[in-house]
Amino acid sequence: MPELPEVEITRLGILKRVGGRRCTGAVVRETRFRKSAPTNLSDLLTGQRLRTIERRGKYLIWYFDQGYIVSHLGMSGVMRIVDPKTTEPVKHDHIDILFGDLAVRYHDPRRFGFVIWLPESQDPYELPEIAKLGEEPFSDSFTASRLHAALTNTSLPIKEAMLTGKYVVGVGNIYCSESLFKARISPLTPANKISKERLERLVTAIREVLTLSLKEGGSTLKDFVSAEGEQGYFTLNAKVYGKEGKPCANCGRPIKKIIQNGRATYYCSNCQRR
Repeated sequence: MPELPEVEITRLGILKRVGGRRCTGAVVRETRFRKSAPTNLSDLLTGQRLRTIERRGKYLIWYFDQGYIVSHLGMSGVMRIVDPKTTEPVKHDHIDILFGDLAVRYHDPRRFGFVIWLPESQDPYELPEIAKLGEEPFSDSFTASRLHAALTNTSLPIKEAMLTGKYVVGVGNIYCSESLFKARISPLTPANKISKERLERLVTAIREVLTLSLKEGGSTLKDFVSAEGEQGYFTLNAKVYGKEGKPCANCGRPIKKIIQNGRATYYCSNCQRR
């Protein structure tokens, strides 16, 4: 599943290649997504300049002259820059957003993502899915003090709490396991039992893990590639994720794997204490 680093890398890749260009149309081959794609997307976009793209959590907000695209990659989505004249669409290539000799091609086998259009009169940040999101991990407002106060009323295990997106966005399954390992906190610890001092370590760890992933180009899970077709290599350097039974890099004890709320969790029971 694409997480914050993958989405940010996608954002930067699209802006690098087509930011500032005028849209020359769109091709919609499929409309049935988590939110339906507009069949008249080409009419809405033609002639409009892509001014910028912002990210909120895992949502991308594309600013055009007279409206917005809001997109989400869902569980299996990828957006790539292609030459539409020489790169034939394949199965699950559902939408092309055209910028002359280049296209942003949206590929999504499971169709849990979406590409929608909002008129200029509607604030994309007021969409219910976006308005409810937690803090951005690199923002000044994401602090141990605020996180400690927010977690006071939840006894969920800390990993499950982090994955809800209510407290911080973009810390998906891989990055959460890695951050908790770096902060030396067990994923099973009740969120409201973690001291502010330990949360200081977690906030720092989250930022460091996400920064490393951005440098490494994201995750190699599934077949994630950036908008420019480059693979990510973060999981090649993972300390615990996918390492069940292998020795912990710190203490040498075997890494454990458990299932939390349907998601695989990897951790060292010796280094990561409750």
